[in-house]
Amino acid sequence: MITQCDPTQASVDVVLPCLDEAEALPWVLDRLPPGYRAVVADNGSRDGSARVARERGAVVVDVPRRGYGAAVRGGLLAAGAEVVCVCDADGSLDPAQLPGLVAELTAGRADLVLGRRRPTSPRAWPPHARLGNAVVAQRLRRRGVPVHDLGPMRAARREALLGLPIADGRFGYPLELLLRAGQAGWRIIETDVDYRPRVGRSKVTGTPLGTARAVRDMTAALARLR
Repeated sequence: MITQCDPTQASVDVVLPCLDEAEALPWVLDRLPPGYRAVVADNGSRDGSARVARERGAVVVDVPRRGYGAAVRGGLLAAGAEVVCVCDADGSLDPAQLPGLVAELTAGRADLVLGRRRPTSPRAWPPHARLGNAVVAQRLRRRGVPVHDLGPMRAARREALLGLPIADGRFGYPLELLLRAGQAGWRIIETDVDYRPRVGRSKVTGTPLGTARAVRDMTAALARLR
């Protein structure tokens, strides 16, 4: 079980956007490395996620505005460490791998480090979701952003992240983050991380139709931000 620490003593804060992840949270929180403080941004959970997180020592912030981007921003505002990570709370990503991302950042090799997902089994990343991600990543590379994955695990400096003019409060947030970071001249690199089958059903790309809608929305966002 993690122990809650004072924000001035945490070396890294880990923002965990959360919507009904009570089943996955114990494993996720228990995998946090020493010195990494969990900031669970609860986005209206009805399954007791906030209670589970508090019982395991996490800081919990209530984010009433629905949407992934809104939850991430709420967590960043509640964080206190200079270095912050963002990680899904559904058990698909292992927080124990976060130090690999943070090391690239603190060594001065990057301003934004993304976890490039490597599936641990065929069930971890359905073909339709993987294809949709590849399509959007290719369009980002055409815009000069050197990524192959819109990775939901990332590390950066908190103040720099909050300084980016990101307007999307929903699932277009990762795309706009990368575009804004690229426009600001950030050095962006990727490092491989394991990608496991998530606990429960995806709220974005759980079905081919959901993936198609996500690709459509992100393509529209690319056009708006050109």
